[in-house]
Amino acid sequence: MEREFVHRISVAEVLLTDVRRCGPLGFCAAAAWTRSHPTFPRGRDERYSPWMVVETLRQLGIYIPLRHFDVPPTARFLIHDVAYELDPAAEPRAPHGASEITCLASVGDVRTDRSGTTVTGLRMRVAFLAGDRAFAQAAGGARFLDAARYAALRSGAAGSGVPGAEPADRRPRPEPALLGLESASDVVLSLEGDDILLDPADPRHPFLFDHGTDHVPGMALLEAARQAVALRSGGRLVRPVSCRMTALRFTEHRPPAVIHCSEYGRSVLFHCRQGGEQTVTGMLRYC
Repeated sequence: MEREFVHRISVAEVLLTDVRRCGPLGFCAAAAWTRSHPTFPRGRDERYSPWMVVETLRQLGIYIPLRHFDVPPTARFLIHDVAYELDPAAEPRAPHGASEITCLASVGDVRTDRSGTTVTGLRMRVAFLAGDRAFAQAAGGARFLDAARYAALRSGAAGSGVPGAEPADRRPRPEPALLGLESASDVVLSLEGDDILLDPADPRHPFLFDHGTDHVPGMALLEAARQAVALRSGGRLVRPVSCRMTALRFTEHRPPAVIHCSEYGRSVLFHCRQGGEQTVTGMLRYC
């Protein structure tokens, strides 16, 4: 699978191995989930990180429009919302090497421009199977903008800055182990009084910031929310079995967004605020 078709610089981060049509708006795909992903390692019970589901969905949401809906490679892909749900009893355990994952994707709500020929957005739903056993489902919506429309949309952006432009480690950070992490470079939070800030320790993180962007990408937002919940819960809530997130507007790199979370039993509502406005809202649920 060509890395350009899933918007990854590193070949090691490409999860898809094959994608084929299975009907007018249906697709069958194969993915290989490595046992030793450097950022999201398997847990002590050998289950994969839930973000493997989200990243596979993200890659399908780029590859299928590019290869099967004639979206040009120069288009900018903007995620509007993403959700997933895992069945912990059916999840595969990491074997030797990698797990072969089957993905059954369906596309709907296809939107076009006024000419009716250029696809400008769609929604996708994916079922995930290990062998013949379904263990997860995910869904999301995205839109595709040409360079002129994207430039117009971003023309009023203020304070986006450059990741890493400010001095590193000027604020304290949580201990990685409390967040379910092994490396301090994977922490994307810093602390300022009672506030939790989205502030990556490594602004060139090989997975979360695999390539440069003029705003915080969706995977980094999700991981920041997960880490914030882990921190607020004292390490009790680390591995969400379901999630939904909606992007209300762009989250800029600077100034750091503030992450708020409120626990309701095994569910946690979260949102990010930046410049007095909400940029992202969502929910994480735990077993």
